[in-house]
Amino acid sequence: MIILRLVLKSLWNRRGVAALTVFAITISVTLFLSVDKIRTGARDSFANTISGTDVIVGARTGPVQLLLYAVFRIGNATNNISWKSYLDIEKQRETEWVVPISLGDSHKGFRVLGTTQVYFEKFRYARKRSLSFQVGRPFSHVLDVVLGAEVAKELGYDVGDKIIISHGLDKAGFTKHDNLPFSIVGVLAATGTPVDQTVHISLQGIEAIHIGWGSGSRTRNRAIGPQDIETMKLQPKAVTAVLVGLKSKMQVFRFQRAINEYSGEPLMAILPGVALQELWTLMGTVEKALVIISMFVVIAGLLGMLTMILSGLNERRREMAILRSVGAMPVHIMALFVIEALLLSVVGACLGVVLTFVGLGLAQSFIEAQYGLYLTVSPPGMREGIVVLGVAAAGAIVGLWPAWRAYRLSVADGLVVRL
Repeated sequence: MIILRLVLKSLWNRRGVAALTVFAITISVTLFLSVDKIRTGARDSFANTISGTDVIVGARTGPVQLLLYAVFRIGNATNNISWKSYLDIEKQRETEWVVPISLGDSHKGFRVLGTTQVYFEKFRYARKRSLSFQVGRPFSHVLDVVLGAEVAKELGYDVGDKIIISHGLDKAGFTKHDNLPFSIVGVLAATGTPVDQTVHISLQGIEAIHIGWGSGSRTRNRAIGPQDIETMKLQPKAVTAVLVGLKSKMQVFRFQRAINEYSGEPLMAILPGVALQELWTLMGTVEKALVIISMFVVIAGLLGMLTMILSGLNERRREMAILRSVGAMPVHIMALFVIEALLLSVVGACLGVVLTFVGLGLAQSFIEAQYGLYLTVSPPGMREGIVVLGVAAAGAIVGLWPAWRAYRLSVADGLVVRL
């Protein structure tokens, strides 16, 4: 108890330096916990890029490849699914709803996705959150288009503007469907998923822009115009993939087996949750790098505390000598330094936990709106307690070095007056 009082008085006499040390540890722990929270939030957001969809069906390929082009709009399908097969999938007794996806075109580097209005009703992300509109409405006409939040922001588009769809995925868009301009009728709210970088049109719109095209170029002398499509029957011939919701989760494996054994054409059904975890495993190096970086931040804070204690050790030689001259044992001197380091570490770590949760609580809405990253901010739990204990233990260990240095100081050396 006496040692603790001595520690508190000593720290109070050096309150400026002690406050800076606590501040350094606080910032270090705050950065560590913030990076950990963001890392966990990013992993959860990644795992919930698509939510509520039980099965994704596409042409037979690898599960990760199917996930990449169907969900993340990366790469291309090895083949399409015929419209007949799509209707067969829709008629399966286990099927509750289906969302067809047609890919292959772009607009200024952003992928164009052809689908139906069911997409806006059934697509879910981040723990079954539904899509919402920042402005406007879903498409209802063949030449209507709905933009993802990032597309509208980066290109400066708004409702009512006209855009031209380019054939293929060339960012320069040399081959354009300029005979059929699309009108923007809606902009989706930010989701933090590939939806934000997607241009959405109807399946009929996909068919319309490809009438008169073949092998990547126009084959007819006269391209159709907006006035022509009103009287046309724009029946899709194929889709790229199908998102499927089932009536019961218990039927998912039976449905998957039925699709994999489908005799009409080679198809494959994957479980998006399983495929996402497999893909995240491939990207695990990034997560490990974040953990290592955040650990080094805490180590830097503790080294700052060590530097502070060591730099003041020479000035405290007289203090140590006086304590030993009045009966303090060497072990008491060592305990003084260790407890001081422990106390600074505990206070800094606790303030870091408080600052982290207050900061994340205030920034949660901003982060979600700007980056679509949903961070769960719950009261501090066991994980934060382990961090505080770990920092405290590390602080006590760091304090052993200056404690050992102080232990070696002699009374005579401490009482020498240095000019």
